[in-house]
This record gives sequence, C-alpha cells and structure tokens, in this order.
Amino acid sequence: MPDKPSAEVAIDAPLIRRLLAAQAEGPIPGAQAMALAKVAEGWDSEVWRLGDDYAVRLPRRALAAPLVRHEQAVLAGIAARLTPLGVRVPAPVVHGVAGDGYPWAWSVVPWIHGERALDVDVAHRTSWAPLLAQVLGRLHTPAPADHPLNPFRGNPLSTRTDAVEGRARDLRSRGTLDAASLTALLGVWRAGVAATPWQAPPVWIHGDLHPGNLVARDGTLAGVIDFGDVTAGDPAYDLAVAWLAFDAAGRRRFIEAATGYDDDVWVRARAWAAAVALMLLAHSDDNPDYFALGRDAAAEVRSDTRA
Repeated sequence: MPDKPSAEVAIDAPLIRRLLAAQAEGPIPGAQAMALAKVAEGWDSEVWRLGDDYAVRLPRRALAAPLVRHEQAVLAGIAARLTPLGVRVPAPVVHGVAGDGYPWAWSVVPWIHGERALDVDVAHRTSWAPLLAQVLGRLHTPAPADHPLNPFRGNPLSTRTDAVEGRARDLRSRGTLDAASLTALLGVWRAGVAATPWQAPPVWIHGDLHPGNLVARDGTLAGVIDFGDVTAGDPAYDLAVAWLAFDAAGRRRFIEAATGYDDDVWVRARAWAAAVALMLLAHSDDNPDYFALGRDAAAEVRSDTRA
C-alpha cells in the first residue's frame, strides 16, 4: 500500500494571503482580507475556503502542478456548456502563477454550495441521475488536438490490465475481497477489454467522476468539481459513474437519459467501474469514506443484471 505522498511545499495562511494580495485583488477586491480556512488536503492539492463564495486550490507536490494549469485552460469553456443546466463547475476566477515563495500555478475558484454526493443516501441520488446524464452529454464533445493528456484516464482499457489484475491479486492476498467477488470483477474487466474500443475522435472527459466529486443541494445536482484529471478520450471512463454513484434504480434512470452511446460503451463503462472499485479498495485504508465507496461500487458492478 503506498503512503500518501508528503507535501513538497509548506502551504499556510500567511503564504496564501501574500498570493492573494499580489494576484487576486483585481478579480476579487478585498480577497486577501477574507476569512480563510483549510478544508481539504488530498494527495495532489490543498483546498482552502476563502470567504463564503470562493476557494483557493493549490498543488502540494510538483507532479500535481500541471493539473491546475489544465483546469485553468479548459474549465471556462466547460462551464459555458454546463451552467445552462444549472450545474456549476469551479472555473477559475483567479489564474494564479508562481510567486511569493510558492513555486506553481494555483487558482481561486467559486465555492459551490452544497454537500458531497458521497454524503447523500444513494437512494436520494436517483432523482438527479438524468441531470447528470445531461451534464455528461454536454461535456462529451470533441476535444481539440492540444487537449491535456492523461496516461491513465480515457485510454483503451487494455493499457490498464496489468494494474487492474495486480490490484486484484493484492486484495485477494490481504483478504479484502473474497475469491468469487474478485473473479466476477475481473470477468467484467475482461469483457470491457474485449469490447469494441472507442473509435470516434476523443471527447472531453472529467477523468475522476464519482460521488466525492459531485455536489448536491436541495435534492438535485448542484456542481461537478475537481477537474484536475480532465482530458479527452473514451467517454466510458466517465460513464462508470453509473455504478459508482447510483443503485439499480438510479443507474437505470441515468442510462436511459444518457443517449448517443452504443452498447460497447456501456460494457467498457462497467469495466472501468470495476477497475475504480478495485483501486479504491486497494488504496483507501486511511479513508473510510472511499473504502466504502469501493466496496459499494464493487457490489453494484457484480449485481447489475442489465450489463
């Protein structure tokens, strides 16, 4: 099990206030004096809430630095397509650059009010499953040749077989999943590998779509966040959310509303859901929410009689 990487730069409130004073006062007057509090620290970035309506997103290691630049480059266009549906994305308000002792690009983005869909009972997500399908229909449009590249997301499934099967062996040796479950999940994965691959031009994909990156409010979908893995390729990677975010009822409504995808896309999407479930189970020992997501997604993949 890999440990969470150490931060390669010290991020604290004084540093952020210096960055805000130097670079954010034009777009957000008074930004450096607003209330500031750290709200999240992942493997790649830290997020600090700024006042009531903004957040500061800063990479904590060099490997993640390009992710913020990708968001800065593409999110305005994506927001223009999704906002008419009433679903917000964190398109940067401030395109921060290195300075004041901080070495990489950083952003100030809108704070999207609501709660993680991960914290919403799965049965209550069904009502907005068709809206998420509409969102993906608007997102999955042809991307330009210079789109951000991602070696892990949106590529042919066959490129990830070694990693998927290695995680399965590891989980079996640790006793995390029983042999029957692992055999079933690997069967789903191999069916996806055998399906006809994506043959159309690459389309924009979120690249990390699961209920931890969906924001719900007042019983509907309010936002899609964390586009650090944004890239282009096979939309099946995003469509795996059908098994990651929904139960059978929600998944049925999602798939019915997600028009324009052929049967092979859904076979590949279910395979990606199996792969993500295995990844979460293998790498979330220190995060019970995501371990539970992996466990539940594995069960949804196995129990789906439609696919």
